[in-house]
Amino acid sequence: MRKIIERKKLKKIIEKLKSKGKKIVFANGCFDIIHVGHIRFLKAAKKKGDILIVGLNSDKSVRKIKGKGRPIINQKDRAFILSSFCFVDYVTIFSEKDVRKTLTLLRPTYHAKGTDYTKDTVPEKEIAKKYGIKIIIVGDKKRHSTRDLIKTIVEKYK
Repeated sequence: MRKIIERKKLKKIIEKLKSKGKKIVFANGCFDIIHVGHIRFLKAAKKKGDILIVGLNSDKSVRKIKGKGRPIINQKDRAFILSSFCFVDYVTIFSEKDVRKTLTLLRPTYHAKGTDYTKDTVPEKEIAKKYGIKIIIVGDKKRHSTRDLIKTIVEKYK
């Protein structure tokens, strides 16, 4: 089964799955250098439904959000890494700064965000409300970040 799928094709797959009663969870992020916080977030998201879709920020999108020098790992490789996890069912890449357009198209059952958000601070909360997508906050306390990991690597290897 091919896991890395373009959004429009994924929409058709989701419609079929939902017609069979499957609960679709959508989680998103840059996932530049995978760390334990990412794994805990994605595993917790998967537990909330039957199918886990990961929306991956494109290289262009990551640069808009994180700035010069990012991403460290290109989108093709990041997508491959994510698709290799048994708890990830599909990966789709998006180029926008946030996932409003992707949520509007895919309309999953749940939109999972990490614990650095509350249901009120999720940027896509209005789109989620409009389409009946439930927002869920999952994962462990935000104690891990790619930025901090990069900083640690740079300091250790100066």
